[in-house]
Amino acid sequence: MRVAVTGATGFIGTNLRAELEARGIENVSFVRRPFSTDSWNSSVLCGDIYTYSSDLYRRLGSPDVLIHLAWSGLPNYMSLHHIENELPAHYVFLKSLVQSGLSNLVVAGTCFEYGMQNGQLREDAVTIPTSPYGYAKSSLQRQLEFLKKDFYFNLTWCRLFYLFGIRQSGRSLYSQLKTAVDSGSSMFNMSGGEQLRDYLCVKSAAAYLADLAILRKDVGAVNICSGKPVSVRALVEGWIRENSWSIDLNLGHYPYTSYEPFAFWGDNSKLLSLLA
Repeated sequence: MRVAVTGATGFIGTNLRAELEARGIENVSFVRRPFSTDSWNSSVLCGDIYTYSSDLYRRLGSPDVLIHLAWSGLPNYMSLHHIENELPAHYVFLKSLVQSGLSNLVVAGTCFEYGMQNGQLREDAVTIPTSPYGYAKSSLQRQLEFLKKDFYFNLTWCRLFYLFGIRQSGRSLYSQLKTAVDSGSSMFNMSGGEQLRDYLCVKSAAAYLADLAILRKDVGAVNICSGKPVSVRALVEGWIRENSWSIDLNLGHYPYTSYEPFAFWGDNSKLLSLLA
């Protein structure tokens, strides 16, 4: 089995490559800039979704599965760039691979597709995104579903909830907290922390993505999440406790965001059922 990965040098992609390697799965990374593979058995092909050759599928080694993680413009979720640039480019890119023979596609979606809905969210809930990022992702899934009417391929649409872990962007909550600790700060500024979210370690998410790729089934939408709501304050306090860090929280320093519901988490019963 051969798996191709886009966005392989990112937060999720780096952990996914490690997971594929640990399982002995042959893989190839499609990346914008070259990186060392000294510690990997994987191969690397340079390019991007805007400029690629018409024989890209063949150059990737005719993979059995593509796990598509690439997406630019984050974490500015409200930028029109996601609709005006990312959405059309990603659709054309994925369509070209399907036309060339790709039969299994696993794509990273987002919980932002659900919009401002509170409570536990199932995959069959109506998607009503309220951010350009969520709208672009939701639209891409629908475009690919239409594409399936003309070309046969399996589509697994992974709605990722909140991830944390090593190698995460410096602007993420976990990274900012760790940076504050490492710099010797006595106080960490954050929101009130009472909002409920669904957080999952990125290593677990990478394992789920690999599991779903191996299935090679037409899964449709599936939540990648813990299925457990936790307050942001409790989450941060847990990180501090687990790592024996010494830092106090300055709660209420930042306002709550306007583009996220106050309390929501994923239903992961479909995910667990698929992988049982």
